[in-house]
Amino acid sequence: MPMKQDVNRLEVLNAITPLIENTAMRFNLIPIEIDFSKENHRWFLRIFLYSKERNITLDDCENITRSLEGFLDELIPVKYYLEVSSPGLERKFKSEKEFIIFKGKRISLKLKEPLMGETEKIFKGEILDYDYNEGLTFFRFDDGCELQIPKENIQSAKLYID
Repeated sequence: MPMKQDVNRLEVLNAITPLIENTAMRFNLIPIEIDFSKENHRWFLRIFLYSKERNITLDDCENITRSLEGFLDELIPVKYYLEVSSPGLERKFKSEKEFIIFKGKRISLKLKEPLMGETEKIFKGEILDYDYNEGLTFFRFDDGCELQIPKENIQSAKLYID
């Protein structure tokens, strides 16, 4: 019987992340998420690309795939499937840095607790700014208020299209 291969996900991610970030940067792209995980006994490496200037094209995904293929095989000790794509129009944020990457974009925001004196927990608006200590500065569409929301109170956020 072949030996079961132990793979340390985080070690692999730490090894491949700088390579993926530098490769994306050469094409003026930002990898907003790099996910290496096992599903149904198969390993998948998923890279979600973003550009501030334009929409991600199939060519972008192919360029990144071609540029990475040989190098990734040296860093990833198991057979894996590589998927490179754009994040999708109504993507849920997976990390704090996305508030910075998507500054100026419209989002739907869900809070853990309503703000003082309010009952609603879901708002649509625009990201004005984000600070890792202060949290989110947010422009709420329904009343034109600028809100400061501590990051501890943010349950989820996703890009929002009219």
